Amino acid sequence: MQNFEKFLKESVQFQTQLAQVAGATVDLGEIRVGTTPKDLIDQIDGVCLYRYQPVSDSVTTSNPLLIVYALVNRPYIVDLYQQRSLVQGLLAQGVDVYLIDWGYPGPGDRHLDLEQYVSVLIDRCVTQTLQHSGATQVNILGICQGGTMSLCYSALQPSKVKNLITMVTPVDFHTSDNILTHWFREIDVDLLVDTMGNVPGTLLNGIFLSLRPFKLGVEKYLDFVKISDNPEKVENFMRMEKWIFDSPDQTGEMFREFLKRFFHENRLVTGGLSIGGEFVDMKSVTQPLLNIFAKQDHLVPPASSQALKYLTGSNDYSELVYDTGHIGIYVSGKAGRDIPLKISNWLRERN
Repeated sequence: MQNFEKFLKESVQFQTQLAQVAGATVDLGEIRVGTTPKDLIDQIDGVCLYRYQPVSDSVTTSNPLLIVYALVNRPYIVDLYQQRSLVQGLLAQGVDVYLIDWGYPGPGDRHLDLEQYVSVLIDRCVTQTLQHSGATQVNILGICQGGTMSLCYSALQPSKVKNLITMVTPVDFHTSDNILTHWFREIDVDLLVDTMGNVPGTLLNGIFLSLRPFKLGVEKYLDFVKISDNPEKVENFMRMEKWIFDSPDQTGEMFREFLKRFFHENRLVTGGLSIGGEFVDMKSVTQPLLNIFAKQDHLVPPASSQALKYLTGSNDYSELVYDTGHIGIYVSGKAGRDIPLKISNWLRERN
């Protein structure tokens, strides 16, 4: 009888908390993200290059920092909100920050491939950044898939890149703990792309969430109920939800090529990668390298990122390791406070 009464009491309490959740989310209104002021520098179709407005008179380096984010999610995760903004942290340290926003590819973009993204779009954004800033070289911060593309670009255009920073970047796609690679190996990517054209972002998002179904599909919502009486925490939770489910479609040819060249063939490690007829030699990446990765990353295991140490021609290689997950490295309190300072100091030493 006591157990039944306890169950009944907890059920009523949970129902009350659910009602609070409903009320809290209704009262939120529009969820605002990516609010740091920025200016549009260049645009080609749906791809935009932005420069964030400086907030500090002190300058870390004469070279601008171009952020190259992944294609899979939206880049405003690096500027989620004021208290969790990598961009604002960098600006406060005097870094001149530019960012590529890949936008939302449509059916007409299905033929954009690895060459178009690396040799055309990134190169155009680098050129426009240099013209706008008056610098002769850029620093690049490549994040996740954007880090993989940045490595390729730095190998092909070494004279344009002064320093390279990679963050949670997959390099060795065949480490034994790479769950995503095991999953993608089972996909007939030719059949998928030939049938669908662009690959729906909702499909990929479902794959990512399925890698940790309980933690990402049940546990976090049960935890959400517990914070329903705290408007600030509710709003922050909804910001993350907005970002997680804001998943652009992937252009068919880029998806096909990226899966084959990296997930299937592991070309950064095995060699033999060419983009637009040009050989991508990782030993041509001789710039100073700062490699940042997360211990608890289930999408890009630490070993996958750490493989970079042995592949390039750089004689100035450094690592920063944080005890967070793939997303926590952007939004966790400690990493959020520490990373902008570490990046700015690293750049300043190599100015």
